[in-house]
Amino acid sequence: MKTIQLNHPKSCVFLFVLSYFFLLFPGKVLAQEEAPADKTISPFFYIECKDSTIEHLPLKSTKVDVSIVGVIADVTICQRYMNTGKSPIESKYIFPASTKAAVYHLKMVIGERILTAVIKEKEKAQQEYEEAVEQGYTATLLEQERPNVLQMRVGNIMPGDTIDIVLKYTELITPVNGVYEFVYPTVVGPRYFSQSSSDPKDSTWVEIPYTHEGEAPKSTFDIDVTIDGGMPVSAINCPSHEKLDISYINENVAECSLPASDSLSGNRDFVLDYVLAGEMHKTGMLLYEGENENFFLSMIQPPASPTANDLNLREYVFILDISGSMSGFPIETSKKLMVEIIQNLKPQEKFNILCFAGGSSFLFNESKEATSKNIEEALSFISKLQGAGGTELLPALQKALTYPTDQNFSRIFLIATDGYVTVEKQAFELVRNNLNKANFFAFGIGSGVNRYIIEGIAHAGMGEPFIVLNEKEAQEQADLFRKYVESPVLSNISASFNGISVSDVEPVRIPDVFSERPILIFGKWNSPLQGSLTLSGIAGINTPYSKTLQFSNYPPSDKNRALSYLWARQRLQILSDYGSNTVSDETKKEIIALGLKYNLLTQYTSFVAVDSIKRNEGGEMTTVVVPNPMPQGVSDKAIGNYGGAIVGMTFFDPGSKNQTASTSKLQAAYPNPFVNQVTIIIYLEKNDLGKEKLLEIYNSTGEKITTIDISGLNQTTNNYKLTDEDITSAGIYLVQLLIDGVPAGNCKIVKK
Repeated sequence: MKTIQLNHPKSCVFLFVLSYFFLLFPGKVLAQEEAPADKTISPFFYIECKDSTIEHLPLKSTKVDVSIVGVIADVTICQRYMNTGKSPIESKYIFPASTKAAVYHLKMVIGERILTAVIKEKEKAQQEYEEAVEQGYTATLLEQERPNVLQMRVGNIMPGDTIDIVLKYTELITPVNGVYEFVYPTVVGPRYFSQSSSDPKDSTWVEIPYTHEGEAPKSTFDIDVTIDGGMPVSAINCPSHEKLDISYINENVAECSLPASDSLSGNRDFVLDYVLAGEMHKTGMLLYEGENENFFLSMIQPPASPTANDLNLREYVFILDISGSMSGFPIETSKKLMVEIIQNLKPQEKFNILCFAGGSSFLFNESKEATSKNIEEALSFISKLQGAGGTELLPALQKALTYPTDQNFSRIFLIATDGYVTVEKQAFELVRNNLNKANFFAFGIGSGVNRYIIEGIAHAGMGEPFIVLNEKEAQEQADLFRKYVESPVLSNISASFNGISVSDVEPVRIPDVFSERPILIFGKWNSPLQGSLTLSGIAGINTPYSKTLQFSNYPPSDKNRALSYLWARQRLQILSDYGSNTVSDETKKEIIALGLKYNLLTQYTSFVAVDSIKRNEGGEMTTVVVPNPMPQGVSDKAIGNYGGAIVGMTFFDPGSKNQTASTSKLQAAYPNPFVNQVTIIIYLEKNDLGKEKLLEIYNSTGEKITTIDISGLNQTTNNYKLTDEDITSAGIYLVQLLIDGVPAGNCKIVKK
């Protein structure tokens, strides 16, 4: 098998990584501690292949059909792959999935032949796929990298082939504050991969190509949704797309689709909100009677939100992501959100802001009361924030958790980020181990956020997740957040079963409910359908609450067959999605058993399908990685701030040792990348002004190409221009500052 190597000089795809090596905090935050040097595995920019013999964009289209009946969505995805080149290829495609999806079916269609994939343990499926493609058989392999990140491999796509890969999943759609929301993710945002905290196994899917900011996706996207609510559909809205074609079959059934003009809109999640008339849909039970197992799902709507309790004193710690991927639209949306919340704080409440990127720092040394003066200072600080640098989320959370507490205040952490990291489980574990210190509310900012980490932090931290798609939603979500934290809707919740034998009930413990969303309880019943389920708790501040459902009032139905998948997915969520970063052998075996028994994709089980006809004698083919579009509104800095160089190359760093104690440094470089000229911002401490000062410029192999004497600079802050005369060729370069011959700081620049 022949594979395109991303660092090979003849490859059609090259790594083009920009580097922004500073974290620009205004005001007090400029004095933050320096982040340690971190070599990273990086996403990179896609460059179009000029070799016409190789099909470099095999994924031509994604067609999605969604059927929502009641509260269960069944989703069918058809990915069409074509090879218009002259040689066999293998396609690798990293794509997103819903965090709630139970993927239960995969098939490969080659002409008239339909091959249904089989679920197997991950290592066995990989081995079967590799052996098949090496022997010349067309095959496909679907693997889970994250609960919301999948990898599709299709091997031995022959010249002239059109191959359809069809996968199916089901998920539960439940209302929040009376609004149902279906989300189909379309893009995996570029992830920050830190070798100091990320799992090395993640590097294979993190290291993928992306199109540039604002560039159209390389394949088409089409989606059709049918809503059968069982009662009138009273309102439909699509906040992610301006245009949506809607037709009503009758008052209970609506069909929605994107117009043809939006066929290249696969650079942002598709979000569909709808409202059903009436209240009876919010509480009830679904049952499915199988051959060997019987499943139930209860949905109990909690009481309406109580009156706010003004006696509870709260301290808000805003943990704000200002990394490169947040540059532009996301950080402006995040700033709008912060402003909406902070300017409405009560005078007796306290707050502070912790900004993080490659490093982190607080606005105040300690939390301040929400006086007009302190709020004005915070709003001024927020207005100056810019996005740049890496995304060191874990160190920021650790710093927040060690922040001194005031026992008279209830602490709330509000985390605003796009979630483009690979340390989800480490973050969940950190949050889970510190539940006694704060409640956690996570805000996902942007058009294609990593919902897995947003939902997971809220889940582990007993809070609520929020997704803010744009600045217009900032005020709405801020108001909703304020409403939630004033008082939980229902707390101290317990479920009891009477007169019926049940088992495998999930969740074992029900967290406090902040929003008006149904409480979901999955399980199996093992006796005649009689008896009841009673949910008890405390509504608002101190009002007892109880609700009872009789099993006999809800007859089993074959329409609820998906409950077996949904129960297993709920169990997997507890074991795997939000479980410990370290998985025991016992837990791994249980995950594998669930995947094999219920035909589900998991982190340890994969789908594999192999054609019976040998089509490529010798098995020689070229592997092509399908590029992902840059999420709408996300800057090219999402790629550029991660450092690195050509894949597989260790970037020479002459200043990594024997660093001077001087605080003189190269603060920034702009524009970066550059074409003809780049400006280096050089900060010189007063003691260094009279010393010899040099700039040494190295190429990516470590060869010094020039030395520039800048001893004439006599200001503490200087703008120094490098031109074509200093750097003649395109490439990645390191600029090193020397003070009396001792390294004092460096930065990397890219010349186009």
